[in-house]
Formats: sequence, C-alpha cells, structure tokens
Amino acid sequence: MRGFTHVIAVELKLIMRDPMSGFFALAFPVIMLWVKLRGGNKPLPGGVPVVDATVPMLIVFVIGLAALVVLPATLAQYRERRVLKRLRVTPASPAMLFGAQWVAHMLLAVLGTALLTLIGLTAYGLTAPADPGSVLLAWLLGALSLGAIGLLVGSLVPSGRTATVIGLSVFFPMVFLSGAVIPRETMSGPMRAIGDLTPMAPAVQAIRDGWAGAPVSPATLGVMVAVFAVFGGVALRTFRW
Repeated sequence: MRGFTHVIAVELKLIMRDPMSGFFALAFPVIMLWVKLRGGNKPLPGGVPVVDATVPMLIVFVIGLAALVVLPATLAQYRERRVLKRLRVTPASPAMLFGAQWVAHMLLAVLGTALLTLIGLTAYGLTAPADPGSVLLAWLLGALSLGAIGLLVGSLVPSGRTATVIGLSVFFPMVFLSGAVIPRETMSGPMRAIGDLTPMAPAVQAIRDGWAGAPVSPATLGVMVAVFAVFGGVALRTFRW
C-alpha cells in the first residue's frame, strides 16, 4: 500500500509540473465560467439559473479532460520512453498501475471541481448542492467510466502525441454534445438525442440532477457502471507494456 501511495504522490507532482495540464484542468474552466456569466445569472429555459447549470457542467468538463486527455497521454509517454518496460520487471501489475494513474489524475479533477465550486459560491451566487451524496456518487462513477475509456486509449497507443490527438478527438465532441459545455436546455432535439449516446452524458445528467435535488435515475448510474466495467476490462486485457 505504501508503494501504491508513493506512486500516486509522484504522479501527481509530475502532472502539476506540466503547465498545460494545470492550465486546462484548473484555469481554463474558470475562464469559461466567467465568460458564460458575463451576461448575468439569467435563468435558462426551465428556470435553472445559469450558474447552477454551468458549474456542474464544467465539473464534468474537468473530469473528462483529466480522464480522456491527460491520463492516456501520460501512460503512452511512459510506453514511448520505455518506463513501462522497466516497471514490467517489478511487482507492479497493470491493475496497480491503472489504479495509481487513475487516482493521481482524478485528484487533479478534484482540485478543478473544488476551485469551480468555490468561485461559483463566492463570486456568482451558486446554490450549494441540494443532494451532496448523489453529486459525489455521480462524480465518482463519471470519473470511473471516463477514466476507463482513457485507460483503454493509454493501454494501446505507442506515443504521448498520438494519445493526445486521440484523446482530444474523443473529448471535444463529447463535451459539446453531452451538455458539459452547452446547456441541454438550449440544444435542439436531434443534438440532445446524439449527445445522449455519449458516455459523458450520464455524468452530466446525474451531477446536475443531484445538484438540483432531483432524483438521480438508477439507469443513468447503471450506464456509467457498465461503461467502467466494459472499457476497464478491455483495457486490462489489451494493455501493452
């Protein structure tokens, strides 16, 4: 266990030393929050104040960025630099490596989540989560499901640059279609229907529902569990040192 926590600590330090990762996971979502609220905290169609929709949405943006872009790029860079080859002769297993990488990158998402929430509460009148337990559960399942997709990408691609390109190609369509950037209330019906098919949409819906105090659909949570199980299992089976 001590070795596991040591790996997590080292990984988190390496992540935070990357200025681009820190900027896009911590500063960029705050800039997006400011841009979206320049016109005031007007209600969206349906009556939800803009800030109460935007902060939960951007929280999923942060989770997705850490899970789909930064995480696979880190794993692929280790493969490219033959770090994984050296780890192969140690007691480290793919499951242990995945766990350490996931925890370290999700701690980055935790920092981004805390920063968005703090700024929303103090500067924009954000309403506190009505059901914190549901929000926490949705956050965790969203991080597990999207992290499993990122781990699968990182398990296969040969270089960090390739992983970044693939991760961004997956990330940007998801955030725009799932409601992580554009509120679902303002989307057209066909756009919402397409967005519902993305693995990110359940996380957006569940976190927003929990934040508003609405019942979180068990089916939505079940989809995230299924995505985690399928993609995580495939990632473990196809992992290449």
